[in-house]
Amino acid sequence: MFRSILFGDTPPAAEVDSHTEPASFRDLNLDQITGSVTAGLDCYHLEPFFYTPVADLDLISYRHEVFRELGDPALLEQAGTFAAGMRRMREYLATAQKLHYPLQQERWFLEAVAAYCEATAGLARDLDNADPSSRGFRGLREYLAGYVRSEDFTTLAAEVTKLRQELAGITYCLHIKGNRVRVRKYDGEDDYSQEVLAAFGKFRQGAVKDYRVRFPALRGMNHVEAGVLGLVAKLYPDVFAALHDFCERHRGYLADTVARFDREVQFYLAYLAYIRPIQAAGLHFCFPLVSAESKEVRAVATFDLALAGKLARDGAGVVTNDFHLEGPERILVVTGPNQGGKTTLARTFGQLHHLARLGCPVPGNAAQVFLCDGLFTHFEKEEDLATLSGKLQDDLVRFRDILDRATSCSVIVMNEIFTSTTLDDALFLGKQMLSRIASLDALCVCVTFLDELAAMDPACVSMVATVAPDNPAARTYKVVRKPADGLAYASALAAKYGLTYDQLKRRLAS
Repeated sequence: MFRSILFGDTPPAAEVDSHTEPASFRDLNLDQITGSVTAGLDCYHLEPFFYTPVADLDLISYRHEVFRELGDPALLEQAGTFAAGMRRMREYLATAQKLHYPLQQERWFLEAVAAYCEATAGLARDLDNADPSSRGFRGLREYLAGYVRSEDFTTLAAEVTKLRQELAGITYCLHIKGNRVRVRKYDGEDDYSQEVLAAFGKFRQGAVKDYRVRFPALRGMNHVEAGVLGLVAKLYPDVFAALHDFCERHRGYLADTVARFDREVQFYLAYLAYIRPIQAAGLHFCFPLVSAESKEVRAVATFDLALAGKLARDGAGVVTNDFHLEGPERILVVTGPNQGGKTTLARTFGQLHHLARLGCPVPGNAAQVFLCDGLFTHFEKEEDLATLSGKLQDDLVRFRDILDRATSCSVIVMNEIFTSTTLDDALFLGKQMLSRIASLDALCVCVTFLDELAAMDPACVSMVATVAPDNPAARTYKVVRKPADGLAYASALAAKYGLTYDQLKRRLAS
């Protein structure tokens, strides 16, 4: 039986909603991605879904199928129409809760149930006419087909239609004299408003300025309107008694599965809406090959999703990069000039693994990732005077904590650590650190200023942020797989600014 469009046959446990933002999110800018994806959707409380990766390959495949299905514009529109109907239902319920007069509250409740019936029956009809291929939408189609034919739903929909027709058919007359208002049933009297309009119609001379004052459309009633409605209810007691009885009997009208789908489908719709302008800018997304066994990692034309979201809004270009690990390789050691794209590549690596564990399309033309059991980050942080510990001590304590929690199935992303100590000490500590990670057999990206770390272990692979060949000061933001060679970069800069040994000798001699 269909249970969840996001978790398959097993709906999420209640504790999923209590999950908080993982510690790695800020370092990897995943907090920015989640914030942008869920912006304006507070009523759905989607953040826990993005905080909670899954460890089931079949469930990842299940989500891929749903994402692919929503690539069909027709189905995407139908899901959006259903979501709009359900939002209208919640707006009506919220309005009813804010009102003071019971008869008006009941009328808005009736409209909320009507919106629910229309949205649910409409989606059932759309899916019945479609031929979904994903397990998620096939299961939803079967569930809705049975639900909208059930006695509970058909009775609910029939009562809604009957009550709305009866309420729409109520007519009455008002007699106002001074501060007294009398209400009686309409008895075929002339409609004086039409007579007044007809009398003044002969003076119409084409388009004229409208001097009428437009009052705001207030959903609440004042005491006079409430009094009139109360008198009307006395004129039509059967209709209003039926309305009251309807509201009492159908307080729990909302089916759990429909409500769950309404919330969970927003996970897909919101993510697709977020990446759409990025795709329009010419960048590609793919469904990664996710393995629980192979630690080979590969990405083609991938990019930092948070950065791409900002650049796409500004109309700026995005540089893509490739990387791979194969065989015994486990650690990418990234070196090169400052502001050259090293940290961006490290964040991309982490984002790729987290998004893949969510079952989302990931940035790039093609990707293969390992289904890790945890994502740990170690980025440089400012000293905290309140802790009375130095920066080096803080680095070591944090790294020790990572080693205590990480396993051979974890992913570790480190960025510019041990910068507060001497070169010799940083090199010693860096080698110890990478040696521990290599022996753990975890996947890792290490951004460092120490070129020597790139060749210290067979598990390490060197990647270098490159500069323009004719202008070493110009960053290309391309990070390529090649041996680290910081000296060549330094020599190029020195030559550009006339600071090589030979250049200085000539200048001093002159």
